[in-house]
Amino acid sequence: MSANLHDLPTPTLLVDVDVLQRNIEDMAAYADRAGLALRPHAKTHKSPAVAALQRAAGATGLSVATVSEAEVFADAGHTDLFIAYPLWLDHDRATRVRALLQRATLTLGVDSADAARRLAAQLAADAAGIRTLVEVDSGHHRSGVPPEEAGLVADAARHAGLEVGGVFTFPGHSYSPAAQAAVAAEEADALKRAAASLRDVGVEPTVVSGGSTPSVAHTHADAMTELRPGVYVFGDAQQWELGTTTPDRIALTAWSTVVSHAGGRVVLDAGSKVIGADRPAWATGHGRLLDHPGARIVLLSEHHAVVEWDEGPVPELGSRLRVVPNHVCNAVNLVDELVAVHDGVVVERWPVAARGANT
Repeated sequence: MSANLHDLPTPTLLVDVDVLQRNIEDMAAYADRAGLALRPHAKTHKSPAVAALQRAAGATGLSVATVSEAEVFADAGHTDLFIAYPLWLDHDRATRVRALLQRATLTLGVDSADAARRLAAQLAADAAGIRTLVEVDSGHHRSGVPPEEAGLVADAARHAGLEVGGVFTFPGHSYSPAAQAAVAAEEADALKRAAASLRDVGVEPTVVSGGSTPSVAHTHADAMTELRPGVYVFGDAQQWELGTTTPDRIALTAWSTVVSHAGGRVVLDAGSKVIGADRPAWATGHGRLLDHPGARIVLLSEHHAVVEWDEGPVPELGSRLRVVPNHVCNAVNLVDELVAVHDGVVVERWPVAARGANT
């Protein structure tokens, strides 16, 4: 299995296993110190191999985004799964959820009374084996009910025959410069109000779940029982620019070749079909170079990444560089495997088993 990096074709997504392990262990230790369960979001890595490392470090289970992601991880032996999404079950998904219950413990998200009643009706007798969490909006304004309405959804779910375990949120507006502490405070306030709303209807929330990679360092541990960060395992250019990670904590890069010096710039072969096309308005480029922090990808197309180089002579044609994607979750979903590397040597290849698992 071992091979030198320079024997690999480019572009290839590399994972530095030492950095990865450090990230996993440090997040597990942080959650333990805070007295919180850690249920990392597996949509970032989509890899049962990475999930196994997280579980070995103390993660209580996994969060996933879809039924098909849950199927992939259950097939790999990861059997404590939370589908952190406001599911609207159709016949196909209901059939698959019932099959999943034969081999996994499932928690499902709901954010309306109608969705809860539909979930119970679609699952029929199997609904008794499902725990639900009510999603609340803590300021991201994507999905989730206002915190004060969580009790109404919980009451509807309970009367439909579902077990209600508590509430969850995603503070996604933490992906913005200098917003992390304020967003974590908003999250804590929303979760406390949502938990109180459940108690008002006689439901004691045993799970109060939240967290995001940018905001996790500002977590209000008194407001929740569980953390669900995802990007922390690999890091990316967004986190680098937000200041929520540092270059030495970035575990995943795209191994890329300099293919052109057109226009006096550096042109790489890691385009949007490998590193993804995400670029938030505040980002300084379409991606960064791990070993050259002053450089920026200023133009991105499907198979080209054009780099403005301000650090002296440009690297020679044929040189290899490590590109940091802006959004690692999307980059991982574009490839079939991750190449695990230790000290510049390939040690394993990890299939991206949940790639394209969108239903």
